[in-house]
Amino acid sequence: MQINLSEGDSIMAHTRKKIAVIGAGFVGSTTAHWAAQKELGDVVLLDINEGSAIGKSLDLAQAASIEMFDTKIKGTSNYADIKDADVVIVTAGMPRKPGMSRDELIGINAKIVKDVCAGIKANAPNSIVIVVCNPMDVMALYAKQQLGFPRERVLGMGGCLDSARFRTFIAEELNVSYKDVTGVVVGNHGDAMVPLVRTASVGSVPLIDLLPADKIAAIVQRTKSAGAEIGGHLKTGSAYYAPSRGAVEMAEAILKDQKRVLPVAVELKGEFGVNDGMMVGVMCVIGGNGLEKIIDYKFNADEKAEFEKSVNAVRALCEGLKTVQ
Repeated sequence: MQINLSEGDSIMAHTRKKIAVIGAGFVGSTTAHWAAQKELGDVVLLDINEGSAIGKSLDLAQAASIEMFDTKIKGTSNYADIKDADVVIVTAGMPRKPGMSRDELIGINAKIVKDVCAGIKANAPNSIVIVVCNPMDVMALYAKQQLGFPRERVLGMGGCLDSARFRTFIAEELNVSYKDVTGVVVGNHGDAMVPLVRTASVGSVPLIDLLPADKIAAIVQRTKSAGAEIGGHLKTGSAYYAPSRGAVEMAEAILKDQKRVLPVAVELKGEFGVNDGMMVGVMCVIGGNGLEKIIDYKFNADEKAEFEKSVNAVRALCEGLKTVQ
């Protein structure tokens, strides 16, 4: 059927949102899956291994008519294909292997992030960047330095993942729906993270009224070691379903301008007494501009001490960046 337009008629042009996912490994390809399935915008999956990116994109595209989503998906190794992306999610990098700490990855992944940032800066200079690769807080800070973007547009994902794990373990311990559990983790994405037990609740009932202190302590510890627990079972890789979903939770808040209150790693400029630009997870309002507000949460004395330890852990890791060429 041919559509004829009379003189003066026009069809309004609509620009679809565009999400670029850098890295087509397990985390990256699963990120593309969640984003496509939720129809957040068209997806570009980029990897230096072009065959992997193209193959996985074709596979995912062929699920569209079954799952009924209208998302265009492209696999590529060419950074020109991420041109004008609204959101860029950086998953590229070596995953943690069993027995390996996030810290050991600094030298390897910093070099990868440096190359990735050059591609983003040249082709998607107005994008909002979400960093997923480990050690996440340090890589997010390094990405911000390489990109030169304002802090509102370079965010780290770890808090969304850690909070999801915290809520999962609470729900399982109490045998209740995941939907009715609230719980937040701030601080670094590592062993010094800070689950805010005082604010956790189940159906609006405080967690501290539902579980004894030893059970809560066990949940906190399992949350801190959740990534290592998964890696220990997988043997040859690390988690990817929940990390990728955490990144897409952030991307959705940005692309839909949702004003979500999420735990996100951002550069701190005096907030919570951090004056040296460390990136660490705090509660933020995330919307169409990326970071829109940092929530001024009032720590009690114990929480403040734990948060300071967490910031110091990031600060110590950042020393490793000095050797990166």
